[in-house]
Amino acid sequence: MEEQKKRTRQPNGRSSIYLGKDGKWHGRVTVGIRDNGEPDRRHVERKTRTEVAEAVRELERQRDAKTVRKPGKPWTVKAWLTHWIENVAPLAVNDNTMVGYGVAVRKHLIPGLGAHRLDRLKPEHIEAFYAKMQANGSKSATAHQVHRTLRTSLNEAVRRGHLGKNPVQLAKAPKTGEYDVEPYSVQEVQRLLKAAARHRNSARWAVALALGLRQGEVLGLRWEDVDLDGGFLVVRRSRHRPQYAHGCVEPCGRKAAGYCPQRIRTNPELAPTKSRAGRRAVGLPEQLVDLLKAHLKAQEGEREAAGKRWKENGLVFPDEHGRSPSHRRDWAEWKALLVEAKVRDGRLHDARHTAATVLLILGVPERAVMGLMGWSTTAMAARYQHMVDAVRTDIARQVDGLIWQSSRSHAVGGVDEESP
Repeated sequence: MEEQKKRTRQPNGRSSIYLGKDGKWHGRVTVGIRDNGEPDRRHVERKTRTEVAEAVRELERQRDAKTVRKPGKPWTVKAWLTHWIENVAPLAVNDNTMVGYGVAVRKHLIPGLGAHRLDRLKPEHIEAFYAKMQANGSKSATAHQVHRTLRTSLNEAVRRGHLGKNPVQLAKAPKTGEYDVEPYSVQEVQRLLKAAARHRNSARWAVALALGLRQGEVLGLRWEDVDLDGGFLVVRRSRHRPQYAHGCVEPCGRKAAGYCPQRIRTNPELAPTKSRAGRRAVGLPEQLVDLLKAHLKAQEGEREAAGKRWKENGLVFPDEHGRSPSHRRDWAEWKALLVEAKVRDGRLHDARHTAATVLLILGVPERAVMGLMGWSTTAMAARYQHMVDAVRTDIARQVDGLIWQSSRSHAVGGVDEESP
């Protein structure tokens, strides 16, 4: 009779506790619905009623907080990251972002954390991994990129019920390092533009230094995006770095598909910008309009000289035959320009930093700067503030004709200093 009371069936959906024939106490908790529509009823067993009651209460807390792990074999970090990078992430982001995700996952995260069971990964494991990365020579920016990738992938695991909470949210993120922002001075910009004026496509570098367009955005710019009469351009697309697959029937012996003689490109050359914030209209200073008009005229001469060899793509900054130059060639031309102008070595992206810093120095409202630069969050502007404070006094004396030494002040990116 006592055994029957202990095994009395609870109403549907209610948790139950009973003493089994094996002498152990058992508990069953309904935590949701399985994929096939049946109730997802979990089972726990303990030696005493007190212990099983606590286990049942814990399952009920997880159910109410919606943190119960899905049924089935638990994921390892490696298995989840592999599934995410191959099947989930490509549906949400563009090819350029996928390249960064791929490096973070395959080069860093899987070798460093892949053996952990996903639901047992702790913030301490992640923090120790970041510290080891940097001790082995990884830059802080690389560690932070890995951190963002892991956070994004585990957020998706939480959303799908494979993980209760995201441990990355509790882990201390690696510092990004202030060296990431290294804008050029006004004098350096002037020397760069003077040197660029001696070469074809000189307006390409003026666009980078004055407007802060990303490399892919400049290389993907078409004349249909530029209104010289209205004095503005619209950023709609970006040129992607190529990705290749082997096209050889018999193995060519090249490990990297990019070196395969029959390589096949697997991503589009041009694609829309990666975010809504990236699609933006940018005003053109008058001097830059003049440079682009001269550039258009010179390009018409190149088209005529090339004849049938010219491949019409409508690009603003093509090579001598109308084709889009490679990212590598564009980078090499930038490095050569730095040497010729006797300007310190720097990344091509530092030209973008320069434009952002100048806008903030001029007092352009942060929201306006976000729109001009294509930032999606205000956090980006905060990264520039220490540099703005350091050089504000020096730059303020040179606001009149900031880059081109014109007779009157012009706004950078088409935004006037006194704009609201």
